[in-house]
Amino acid sequence: FHSNVLGQDRVLNVYLPDGYADSTLAYPVIYVLDGSANEDFPHIAGLAQYMNMYDLLPKSIVVGIANMDRKHDFTHPTRNDSDKVWVPNSGGSENFIKFIGDELQPFVEKTYKTNGTRTIIGQSLGGLLATEILLMRQELFDHYILVSPSLWWDDGMLADRAAAILGPRSPLPESIYIAMAGDDDMMQDDVDRFKGALEAHARPPLRWIYEEYPGETHATILHRAVYRAFEWMGKK
Repeated sequence: FHSNVLGQDRVLNVYLPDGYADSTLAYPVIYVLDGSANEDFPHIAGLAQYMNMYDLLPKSIVVGIANMDRKHDFTHPTRNDSDKVWVPNSGGSENFIKFIGDELQPFVEKTYKTNGTRTIIGQSLGGLLATEILLMRQELFDHYILVSPSLWWDDGMLADRAAAILGPRSPLPESIYIAMAGDDDMMQDDVDRFKGALEAHARPPLRWIYEEYPGETHATILHRAVYRAFEWMGKK
């Protein structure tokens, strides 16, 4: 898929649910950051397929956005010198979000049979980007799954701004699922402040939940957390 916003060709990995070709139905779409074939895409597509078999999740299209430079794409500009040393080419999130909203979503909706319901899944820096979308472009997704989001970036700027952005007049999504691994100490304070903003400002129709996974690490949490998120989202 060629992106004029990014000036790049980007690979999309797409899973279509069983029966899609013969169906007149329209389907929700699950967007996966870190969506390369050797990253999170096959795992999320596999969970969707498995849960579809047992009617634990609505049949869904899964779109994985393959990475080229995730540290650039998933981070906003930072004031922190240590961040700049770790990711010297950071700061590409504004364009990447524009790519998702202005190019990718219209392409998916034109090409596939979609029903307008959209979920985004992001882990670590992907969770940072998904949180930025939630706060800055909330209308792009109905459901947000944030797994160990790296809200420490830029000295926790997104967590600092969350309370003001999620004020009484702000539009809110349908659901937010937040998961944290047992070794996520680095980001805990910032995630706690983000939780505090949700506690203060969440209102219907928004449902949200925060869950800890003390037996999982930052590297192992994804499967268990996304399965649980899908399960929770299906219970209303």
